[in-house]
Amino acid sequence: MNNYFVFDSLNIIFLAVLILVTTGVVIYQGKRNWKYNLMFFLFFISMVGAILSNHLGLTWVFVEATTLTSAYLIYQNKTEYSLEATWKYVFLCSIGISLAFVGIILLLIGSNVVNSLFYNNLYANATIIEPFWLKLSYAFILVGFGTKVGLAPVHFWLPDAHAEAPSPISAMLSATLLNSAFIVILRYTRLMDLAGLFNYARILLLTMGFLSVFITAVYVFKIGNYKRMLAYSSIENMGIIAIGIASGGVGVFAAIFHLIAHSLIKSSFFLTAGNILHIFKTKEVLKVQGLIETDPKTGWLWACCGLFILGAPPSPIFFSKFLIIKQLFIDKHLVLAGLFLFLITVVAYGILRVVVKMSFSPKITNKRIKMSIRNYLPQISLLLLVLVLGFYIPNWLYHLIEEAIKCI
Repeated sequence: MNNYFVFDSLNIIFLAVLILVTTGVVIYQGKRNWKYNLMFFLFFISMVGAILSNHLGLTWVFVEATTLTSAYLIYQNKTEYSLEATWKYVFLCSIGISLAFVGIILLLIGSNVVNSLFYNNLYANATIIEPFWLKLSYAFILVGFGTKVGLAPVHFWLPDAHAEAPSPISAMLSATLLNSAFIVILRYTRLMDLAGLFNYARILLLTMGFLSVFITAVYVFKIGNYKRMLAYSSIENMGIIAIGIASGGVGVFAAIFHLIAHSLIKSSFFLTAGNILHIFKTKEVLKVQGLIETDPKTGWLWACCGLFILGAPPSPIFFSKFLIIKQLFIDKHLVLAGLFLFLITVVAYGILRVVVKMSFSPKITNKRIKMSIRNYLPQISLLLLVLVLGFYIPNWLYHLIEEAIKCI
């Protein structure tokens, strides 16, 4: 008997990250009107459904539901720019999910003997699915769900949506929504592996992964909006995760560990960006100066988030990046390892100079803004958890990640 929803080592990690980030966001944003609360709840439930679904078709439905429920939340500020960002988000993600649907149809054509979209049935019969249709299907699935993940070159909705959404929603989009779509790619990549087609999947993942990091490296120096900068950082980090999965070996462990760390850090980063917006009433980097003097708690949170997301020790991201590079060297992909190291260094420099400038430049205003403890507590809690993971990975988490790798 097939169950439409299952728990396994992989989706338990994704679900735990979703619950942690959502709890922090709920504490941060406080009371909202009933429409907002309803759509936020439906958005959360849609992501839970996508993560726990054991059926490819049902997963597709839930991923589409995340678009419909989050569109209202992105438009909360009701400005011309937020309207444009919302329409771009709905339009591009709808195209992406349509391509994913084509991928599902192609899979059914190639697996007419199986006649099932339950993951366990597909895995059990992977070797009898026609390779041509499976390869074609994977390309559509990767591009389709990759649109929702924000992998280049189908990432165009992400910078606008993250920049224009309220900061708590930006945190949810970056730290949870991208994950809920990425898990579909992980499960489908396992199908490719079982069918003996992992090398094909690997090439596509590496291409989109490196392209994502490259695009971030190019644009990070041209961005004057700090929330938009964080959005491009999300594109980079999802690309890094894709590269880790494609690398195989210890790179897969690094990718899962990186995903956990990125979600916790980036949600803290976006929530702290909400504090900055509240204090300075602008998203422009050049108009934010003396952050640490103006509000020390926000300033130091901003600086810590910046260092952690770039992978400064003891950030877990330092170790995940190191392990990915190590795996590339083990496989003798020296050019890819060098390119990876160069690109992440460029991105790190671009983001670091903005974080330092905003935090430590001379103060330009004497105003003091008082904010509630709820505007700091979620970030502090999440970053403390990140700090612990930087020094020590509990045995239960280490084994859980190892078990999760078996599901990929």
